[in-house]
Amino acid sequence: MQTSQAGKDLIRQYEGLKLTAYKCSAVKDTIGFGHTHGVKPGDHITKAQADAFLDEGLAVFELTINTAIKRPMNPHQFDAMVALAFNIGGAAFAGSTLVKKFNTGDIQGAAKEFPRWCHCGRIVVPGLVKRRAAEREMFLR
Repeated sequence: MQTSQAGKDLIRQYEGLKLTAYKCSAVKDTIGFGHTHGVKPGDHITKAQADAFLDEGLAVFELTINTAIKRPMNPHQFDAMVALAFNIGGAAFAGSTLVKKFNTGDIQGAAKEFPRWCHCGRIVVPGLVKRRAAEREMFLR
């Protein structure tokens, strides 16, 4: 499966577009729509580069979802899980309780896991609370 336009739009909305490198809430150098690989302070990119970085990142997380999830999923579930993995990282996603519950067929239990991923360290981040609610809503469509 691949991320739909709605899934990409959700990620773009919550990542935001920054054409100059900045420190994200996890204190990583970030640029574009949440791209972190090889980013250095002071880097600048174009919108086209940001879109290309997003597509490259999505390919990685699509593979993560397609590998970790062992049962059929609908496109909304897939998009929501890609959006979550894009934000928390593939290893964290693959080892999550959300994956375990989904793979046993506990869809409602998996949906209840989205709000658990709204912290940076031990601090609840309001933007992540909103993002997880949107991802969960997409997942349950």
